[in-house]
Amino acid sequence: MAGAFFGLDIEIFMVKVSYYQKPYRRNLMEVYGATVHANPTNLTDAGRSILAQDPENMGSLGIAISEAVEVAAKSGGTAKYSLGSVLNHVLMHQTVIGQEALVQMERAGDYPDIVIGCVGGGSNYAGLAFPFIGEALRKGLKTRFLAAEPMACPSLTKGVYAYDFGDTIGMTPLVKMHTLGHDFMPPGIHAGGLRYHGMAPLMSLLHKEGIVEAQAYYQLSVFEAAVQFTRAEGIIPAPEAAYAVRAVIDEALKAKEAGEERVILTNLCGHGHFDMAAYDAYLAGQLQDYEYPAEAVAEAQKRMPAVV
Repeated sequence: MAGAFFGLDIEIFMVKVSYYQKPYRRNLMEVYGATVHANPTNLTDAGRSILAQDPENMGSLGIAISEAVEVAAKSGGTAKYSLGSVLNHVLMHQTVIGQEALVQMERAGDYPDIVIGCVGGGSNYAGLAFPFIGEALRKGLKTRFLAAEPMACPSLTKGVYAYDFGDTIGMTPLVKMHTLGHDFMPPGIHAGGLRYHGMAPLMSLLHKEGIVEAQAYYQLSVFEAAVQFTRAEGIIPAPEAAYAVRAVIDEALKAKEAGEERVILTNLCGHGHFDMAAYDAYLAGQLQDYEYPAEAVAEAQKRMPAVV
C-alpha cells in the first residue's frame, strides 16, 4: 500500500489482492476520508502498462509504489508521496519501539536471547531489533536476530544482494538490497503487507553480514500458529504478525527439546480483527501453501538493472 497526499485529500493505492481480502481495512481508511484504489489501476501510466500486460493482475507493493510515485511526480508539487516501509529513514523512526523494549526488558530484569519479527520491507522488524543489535555489537552479546518471511515472497532467503528498483516500473532510485527482482509477482497470500520484492537496505546489509538470520515459512503453518496463539493468549494476530508467532513457537520448541531456557522477544505488530476473512478461509480449509519456483525468481532477477 502506498499513498499520495493532496493537501487534506489522501489517495491510497491498495494492492488489489488485499483490497478484496481485507475489505474492512479499506473501509476504515474510507471512513477517515481517504480514497482507496485497487492497484494496479487505470489512473496512471504505470497501472495501465501493467494491466495491458495482464488484465487480471492482482497487484503488488512494488506496483502500488510505482503508481503513487507517478501521481506525486506529475502533480506539479501539489502532492506528496508517503511510504511506510523499506526506506532507511522509516526504519530509524520505528526504532522507538525497540528503545521502549530495551527499557521494558531492563525493568523486567531480563534480556532476550533471541529477537524475532516478521519482515516484508523491513521497517517493523528493524524498529524492534535495531536498538538490540546496537547493544549486541557494542557489548559483544550473543543475542540472535531472526527475521520471519513468507515462503511465497522470500526476499532475504532467496533474493540476491544487488542494486534494484524499489518499485515495479522502475521510477525510484536504485538501492542495494536483497531482491527477487523489481517485477517479481508474488502469489496472493493473505499476508499482503509482506508481498514485497525487496528488503530495506539496512536490513539487507545486516543479513549479508550474518547479523540477522532469516527463515521463510509456509502460509498454512503460520495460520496454525496464529490460531494456537489466539486460543492461548486471547489475541488474534494479523496474518503478517503471525509469521513472527510461527517463528517464536518453533524457537520455543527447540529450546524445550534442548532443555535450555531462552528469553524470546517479539513484536506482535498488528491485530487480525480486520482480517477475519483470512481466518475464515483457513478454518474452511481453503488456503494453500505457496513456494515460489526458483526458476521464476531467477527469471525475474534477469530483468534487474545492470550496475557496473
